[in-house]
Amino acid sequence: MRYKLSILPLFALITIFYFLYSGLNKDPTLIPSPLIGKKIPQFYSTALLEHKSISSEDLIGEPFILNVWASWCYACTLEHNNLLKIHKKNTIPIYGLNYKDDIDSAKEWLNSKGNPYKDIIVDADGNIAIDFGVYGAPETFLVNNDGLIIHKHVGPIDESYYNKIILPLIENEN
Repeated sequence: MRYKLSILPLFALITIFYFLYSGLNKDPTLIPSPLIGKKIPQFYSTALLEHKSISSEDLIGEPFILNVWASWCYACTLEHNNLLKIHKKNTIPIYGLNYKDDIDSAKEWLNSKGNPYKDIIVDADGNIAIDFGVYGAPETFLVNNDGLIIHKHVGPIDESYYNKIILPLIENEN
């Protein structure tokens, strides 16, 4: 009986180390989304830079990138120049989802850094982001012309990721 009790803590320790070690090999940006293959959630909001309404139905009809960002988000600042480069390539429209941000701060941020977005959806209370399953900013969704989410990325997008992952997905949709 004494022998069995001394093995139990050792077995528990080995099990814990196994799970910790196996987690080291996983990419934290690959958080699975239950929305992959499903239509984008319905929403109705206002556009950040224009005095108009914008809804989920306005986006459907062509493939697009939906980028969740905020002026308070440091990682969004790191990602922003890459989004400007993607925008200049003119391969796919980028829509912004301005997440829990102050409208004046968001406008000032875009004026100083440039605007890669075709249009920007205001999500002041975060409810649209919740419907998309957003964990935080930045997050990026690739949506096909039928409005189906085909890819989700958590964290900043860089040019390499765009060229290796997103661009081939876009080309497969066309």
